[in-house]
Amino acid sequence: MNWGIVSPGRVVVVVCSAGRRTGKIRIPMPTYCVFCNIVAGKEPANIIYEDDEIIVIQNILRWVPVMLLAMTKQHTTQAELWAYHMGKVGPIAAEIGRQLCPGGFRLLSNFGYDAMQSQEHGHLHILGGTFLGHYVG
Repeated sequence: MNWGIVSPGRVVVVVCSAGRRTGKIRIPMPTYCVFCNIVAGKEPANIIYEDDEIIVIQNILRWVPVMLLAMTKQHTTQAELWAYHMGKVGPIAAEIGRQLCPGGFRLLSNFGYDAMQSQEHGHLHILGGTFLGHYVG
């Protein structure tokens, strides 16, 4: 089977390699997404930037002076963020990093459990405001 990147809540037609339709599956929506709730105004957040499609918020974690999260307002996975939305999210995140961290900053995403991805909603970290040290300790 040839699998593509699929958003939760979408119906997917499953097709075998010979091109025959084998069925449909529905990718379940997450039952709770803190970022979707922030976008909907149901939960508080310190919003740094917002337009019709993108939002940048302050992370509740405070490991370094600048810890922000940039994401689409629409719920997407990390893979979808990088495949389809980085052209919009990336430049905004880079500009905010340049403005808030003139000495340098990092943009990064965590993919999966081993990388400590804690939220399904795809997002890009903006880190800086101090010397960040080595990549992995």
